[in-house]
Amino acid sequence: MLIKIIKEFKNSQAIIWNDKFYSYKELLLKYEEALKFLKENEIIEGEVISLIGDFTPNTIALMFALIENKNIIVPFNYSMKESELLKFEIASVQKSIVVNVLNDEYVLELKNNSGEHVLYDTIRDRSQSGLVLFTSGTSGKPKGAVHDFSRLLEKFRTPRKSLRTVNFLLFDHWGGLNTMFHTLSNGGVVLTLRDRKPDSICAFIEKHKIELLPASPTFLNLLLMSESNKKFDLSSLKLITYGTEPMPKTTLERLKKNFQDVKLQQTYGLIELGVMRSKSESDDSLWVKVGGEGYEIRVANNLLEIKAESAMLGYLNAESPFTEDGWFMTGDEVEIKGEYIKILGRKSEIINVGGEKVYPQEVENIVQKLDNVAEVTVYGQKNPIIGNIVCAKVRLIEYEDKKQFITRMKLYCNQNLQSFKVPVKIIIEDKEQFSSRYKKQR
Repeated sequence: MLIKIIKEFKNSQAIIWNDKFYSYKELLLKYEEALKFLKENEIIEGEVISLIGDFTPNTIALMFALIENKNIIVPFNYSMKESELLKFEIASVQKSIVVNVLNDEYVLELKNNSGEHVLYDTIRDRSQSGLVLFTSGTSGKPKGAVHDFSRLLEKFRTPRKSLRTVNFLLFDHWGGLNTMFHTLSNGGVVLTLRDRKPDSICAFIEKHKIELLPASPTFLNLLLMSESNKKFDLSSLKLITYGTEPMPKTTLERLKKNFQDVKLQQTYGLIELGVMRSKSESDDSLWVKVGGEGYEIRVANNLLEIKAESAMLGYLNAESPFTEDGWFMTGDEVEIKGEYIKILGRKSEIINVGGEKVYPQEVENIVQKLDNVAEVTVYGQKNPIIGNIVCAKVRLIEYEDKKQFITRMKLYCNQNLQSFKVPVKIIIEDKEQFSSRYKKQR
């Protein structure tokens, strides 16, 4: 389906990789070469194939070829860590295609896994391609979500406007893949990069006149701290979208102050469901309306539940997160205001202090307002008397006497928070509090 769509764009620019332009015609030629590679290496329909790479021309072409070949695809980033090897076993990967991000050449590696799972049987019975995406695994073993790929791709049949968008989110993340498929199905240009540091991103925006920057709140906070936005011409930017984790109110306010002519939009998506259409109440508001074609939402006991046509079939290695009537339990606690919701945080992260709820994000918003705070992570610690106490890890921008800062922080928190929300234990550390995906690590 997607190949038929992109054939219409012929000589238009499709990809910028390593500062070189590739047309849709060149992408289609690489797609044909990829199909030939699959045939020569006897990669047959239904096999579980990991694709390791980034948004390079050949990685993208191989993704399209594996979809056409009706394989079950498990994407990984080229810079994957040793700890991610467990995912090969969970997904029961049979063969692996590794694309070198330096020269875009690829090789086949064999794996000693059966490729068997009852969810894979469903995909093979449908004669469709499959997609396996993993949760981050920050709170335990990563879970493998199995999709009928055709259902995720269905929405790209509808033509939409495509802006010049940098592929900031990673190759093994549905947000990153969603950006790529949306761009290519609408004749846009996939602008790829290897270095995701603030200065590099801003230089890339200036050079290639980027119009849309999709990023995480953690990255946007780092960008503002670095003041990279003041070193480069970012006047081409029309839209900044943020998702993958809750946005601190303080960061959103600073973002609006620094990007007054840029529209800010919250997004909401899950690896289990795909990315929904969203509309922020206003640029500086955390209230958002989510849904769109193929999605329904409801709130049960203050927790968001979603029914989606593009929902995963299930997890490879965990129990079903769906209700008996087919609603996905997100675990996100929300407030409701008419058609809009505000995400308060994950239920699993809420701290119970003597029967009172403490939302880490609320406390983080207050601490983040203090001068000299680079990052703060609030979490709970077991306490035999009140159940839990509130703790905070803080990374400072510049050196400051720890005792003086803790005294200053506690005073400010006591003035702006109820007493049970004030952090009891405060740790000052130099370690960055985010992962390679630029998401906060709790």
